[in-house]
Amino acid sequence: MADKIKVGISACLLGEKVRYDGGHKLDRFLRDTLGKFVEWVPVCPEVECGLTIPREAMRLVGEINNPRLLTQKTGIDHTQKMSAWAQKKVKELAAMNLSGFVFKAKSPSSGMQNVKVYNDKGFAVNKGVGVFARIFRQTFPFMPVEEEGRLHDPELRENFIEKLFVFQRWQELIANKKTSKGLIDFHSDHKLLLMAHSSKVLSALGKIVANAKEYKKEKLFDAYMQTMLAGLSLLPTVNKNTNVLEHILGYFKQDLSSEEKQEAVEVIENYHKGYVPLIVPIVLLQHYVRKYNKAYLKRQYYLHPHPIELILRNHV
Repeated sequence: MADKIKVGISACLLGEKVRYDGGHKLDRFLRDTLGKFVEWVPVCPEVECGLTIPREAMRLVGEINNPRLLTQKTGIDHTQKMSAWAQKKVKELAAMNLSGFVFKAKSPSSGMQNVKVYNDKGFAVNKGVGVFARIFRQTFPFMPVEEEGRLHDPELRENFIEKLFVFQRWQELIANKKTSKGLIDFHSDHKLLLMAHSSKVLSALGKIVANAKEYKKEKLFDAYMQTMLAGLSLLPTVNKNTNVLEHILGYFKQDLSSEEKQEAVEVIENYHKGYVPLIVPIVLLQHYVRKYNKAYLKRQYYLHPHPIELILRNHV
């Protein structure tokens, strides 16, 4: 990659000692592995809005959809301070052209979901969103976001990182080739990747592209992006991936020997049965793509959605 993808992240996940107790929550995969391919933009809402290290722990109190940010023991209300800072911060982040954000789970400022919200009697429900995270997501409703805890799940990790790279390519399209031809090329290159998420969404996107002349340019690209990201939020399954793998194999009907075809069928079946991870049939099909010089398949991001060094498909 010529330029690393810019991704926001809660600073404590990179090992910065910014938590209320002066500690951190270093995630080595994010810092050391994914960090080779992304440019992290660290954010600590509590420190950046003016609070000290260390500081009194805080929690969300009140209504689920509009809680206050209070210190746990003294009850000092930092809601206005945090909100005012967050409104300024998202403007700064917008200028950085981020492709995603990784939030600290359960944080009253940065938690993306399931943050504890206490009522006046001290009882909590896990249905809140951190103050900064809420404002961020309202400002960037279509940007890929995730929490570090959920990224321990191999399927969620692979899906999120895939979305980062798709979103970066979409941003490049918007910046450089905001034409009908650019959209057609983008759609063509992502067809099989989208098929692995949802054939219905792929069909809907195909209709948007086919009827491009009926849209004003801004509405065309907005309609495509919103539909695409909705589709990418649907996780691929073994059955969906098997369907795509068999679809790819169909491109080699006139090329493969009987032995090669049998090998491919067996490898795909072994994946479908759970005996081997997705990377096994992918590598075999990549070999056939190069051997038989399939130009269309070479362009398909399904076969190379993210750097192989991340070994994401070795675990799904």
